[in-house]
Amino acid sequence: MGKHDRLTTIISTKGQVILPKAIRDLRHWTPGTKLTVEDTPDGVLLKASPLFPPSDVETMFGSMRHDGPALSIDEMNEAIAREAERRARD
Repeated sequence: MGKHDRLTTIISTKGQVILPKAIRDLRHWTPGTKLTVEDTPDGVLLKASPLFPPSDVETMFGSMRHDGPALSIDEMNEAIAREAERRARD
């Protein structure tokens, strides 16, 4: 589908709009995808909603418990490297 191709759809009596399959496929929007609807000066903008709400370190701190003594930075880096190697093999 080219940049300037125009597709049309109809608003139902319930206010529902069916997005053309070409658009859904291009965006990988499967049934159940939540969309954010934004009114802009140029029209209506649809964007896939993030799967998880935005977060920061302070919010997430302590959410993943670790039993045992704290690890050093070197130990954490080694564990990350081992996991990266394991995932590269899979």
